[in-house]
Formats: sequence, structure tokens, C-alpha cells
Amino acid sequence: MEKDFKKWHQEKEVLHKDKERIFFHEREVWWSYLGVNIGFEQDGKGENFERPVVIFKKFNNEIFWAIPLTTKNKKGKYYQKIKLTTIDNLVIKRTVILSQLRLVDAKRLNDKMGVADRVDFLEIKKAISSIVLE
Repeated sequence: MEKDFKKWHQEKEVLHKDKERIFFHEREVWWSYLGVNIGFEQDGKGENFERPVVIFKKFNNEIFWAIPLTTKNKKGKYYQKIKLTTIDNLVIKRTVILSQLRLVDAKRLNDKMGVADRVDFLEIKKAISSIVLE
């Protein structure tokens, strides 16, 4: 599939100029404008180039580390299963793509999806620490 860098660049320019930052917390899962990226970097999907991310580490009200989620059932040291409770109180399962951890500006946040399970979030923290310290 051909990546539409031109369309994403136009969307990114609007986000940069006009989008207000949304207040957020660690452990929350948000639909985020991840855009079109290079090579194997995780892309957003659909008309708005979005993908759900878990807020892994909040540094301030402007930036945080985000980890993208996938519906695919992937296994290995770079993937972690999580349960999250949606804003509609549904419990759903997703896989966190640990290797795709990245710094994100809060302007990329669009719509809160839910909150990651507390125990699963602690497991994500352990897994990230393990990857970084290997």
C-alpha cells in the first residue's frame, strides 16, 4: 500500500497550528494522530492517520511517551498483552508494541478510548525496563 505523505503533512500542519493540547494521565489509552511514518515505524490508520496509544510516561502537560496498540495477537519480548476498560465500561484486550515507544506531543491526542488495567500497566513498565537495560 502506498503511503500518503502529502496528505499527512497537510494534516500535521493543521495539528501543529490549530490543535489545543488535551489534559491526560499515565495509563490512559487515547486515539492519537500518529501519521504516516518511515519504513517499519508504526503508522496511524484511516482518514485521520490515528492509532490507539497508551500513555506510558507523562513528562509535563505537553509531552509524553506513548506506546502504540494493535488488535493483532503478537507474542515475544517486544509485545505485551493488556486489558483496558473503555469509556463505555467494556473490557477489551489489546497488544502493546513495546519496541514502538515514542515521544509524542499532546496535540496528537484526539479521543480518549479508556484506561489500561493497573496490573497490566505495571507489567508494561517491567518489560520496557528489561528491554532498555539488556
